[in-house]
Amino acid sequence: MKKKVIILGSVLLGFSCADDKEPLPENTTPKKEYSEANAEWFPGGEKGTLFIANSKSYRQPMPFIDDDATLYKQFMRGERLFEKSFVAEAGTAYSGLGPTYIRKSCIACHPSYGGRSKRVDEFDTNDSRNGYLLMIYDPNTPNLALASQYFTGMTQTRAVAPFKAPINEAGIHLEWKNYMDEHGNRYDDGTLYSAGTSYEGTLIYPVVTVAQEAILFPDFDMSRHAASIEATIGIYGVALLDAISDEDLRAEHAAQQLRPYCQGVIGADIDLTLRTPHYPGIHPGRFTYLCTRATIDDGPGSNAIWNITNVVTDLPERAGRSELYITPEYARAMSQDADVQLLYPGLTPQEIRDSLLSKKQKPEMSREDFEAFMVWHRGLAVPAARNLDTPKVQQGKTLFTEAGCAACHRPSWKTRSNYEPMPQLSNQTIYPYTDLLRHDLDMKEPGRVRVCRTTPLWGRGLMPAVSGHSDKLHDLRARNYEEAIIWHDGEGKQSKEKFRAMSKEDREALVAFLEAI
Repeated sequence: MKKKVIILGSVLLGFSCADDKEPLPENTTPKKEYSEANAEWFPGGEKGTLFIANSKSYRQPMPFIDDDATLYKQFMRGERLFEKSFVAEAGTAYSGLGPTYIRKSCIACHPSYGGRSKRVDEFDTNDSRNGYLLMIYDPNTPNLALASQYFTGMTQTRAVAPFKAPINEAGIHLEWKNYMDEHGNRYDDGTLYSAGTSYEGTLIYPVVTVAQEAILFPDFDMSRHAASIEATIGIYGVALLDAISDEDLRAEHAAQQLRPYCQGVIGADIDLTLRTPHYPGIHPGRFTYLCTRATIDDGPGSNAIWNITNVVTDLPERAGRSELYITPEYARAMSQDADVQLLYPGLTPQEIRDSLLSKKQKPEMSREDFEAFMVWHRGLAVPAARNLDTPKVQQGKTLFTEAGCAACHRPSWKTRSNYEPMPQLSNQTIYPYTDLLRHDLDMKEPGRVRVCRTTPLWGRGLMPAVSGHSDKLHDLRARNYEEAIIWHDGEGKQSKEKFRAMSKEDREALVAFLEAI
């Protein structure tokens, strides 16, 4: 049962199953009635915000879904698809896993329902904390091109027998190295970074190596390529980001070109005429770290349900999703594998390869399930802001703006007037604190994400309550808000240096503001 929220005077009451009851954290301001004057308390807008602040904050439906029996039923059906592990056996519930895959379920990449995964020391996809995705790319190309002839964009490290995994996880090595910045890991007042923690005065970054013998393809030369990791992103509120108009996004990009810093890169135009039924045409990318997806129909969830589990969906009117998420070299290698050939009696290796690469695979997920999954994906509420009226948070908000953080972490947007298929999210003023553009932060060893989309900040202050940690940035090198700011060089250096020059009290106030929004 989902949490139902009602208002009695100024008190927030939650009614739910016994195991769903948790008190609100101390100093959390009860729900306010929406108005333009207090819109910042509603980062997901009037329709997309829910006033709940506990370990289940990222999994709640938007209030209008709770009030609509049909949407609620679809939401719950979609939630089950997010939670359940897929299996390879045909004819059973949640069948269709493989032949290769990244995880067996969505929640395995997105623990805590859209909360980010935890930083780990070993790349093991059986570890429930590890939501990392592996990228194999050519570091000598201008755009750090993926090795897409051999490996899928998000590299698969698991396979259903008798198929073989493209990379054996035992050969993937993740090392966290120490980094000393030009200031000796200290603020201008001499205080060590992250003072008072077990890791004070340290900064870390990951280095990923892949052993040649771990790779399935004997003709692939790993010494000429590189590997890096990316943590999965938050998924609540993505429909509201989807609802921002292309015109407003392009206008933001144009405005940034006039600044001496924070000159963001807009996502490349993507033709989605045959991809999305709700917003066909050509649109700039806005989803993923590299803005490689332009709409939610072709974005985080709709894409991931296919390429993480390799489950083929029944979407006959759309291009894609009807083929296996594998590469030509993988199909060739498996067509020559004696164990795999037993699955295709009477077929030649070329016929096996053609079968694996066919764009007309038998659907494994019904259209009804997919549509329910998308209702769930669109309908995840944004947690309300907290403590905005306290003096410390108000001070932090002023400092955030004065330091220039709001130049890239744009506070608010207005969603377009005709958002489909969820018209309730039209004309909403939202506060995601992102410009949806990519910026060069000039980080040490950033891997393939050298120019990264500005992360939405809304709701991130609840990560310790929801996920049990506060690891941040694209590879989770930052263990708290302080470190996330300190890693901002390049276009973010001016703001980072202003933060470093602040007093301890001011730094704490700015962090308190980030925790509140």
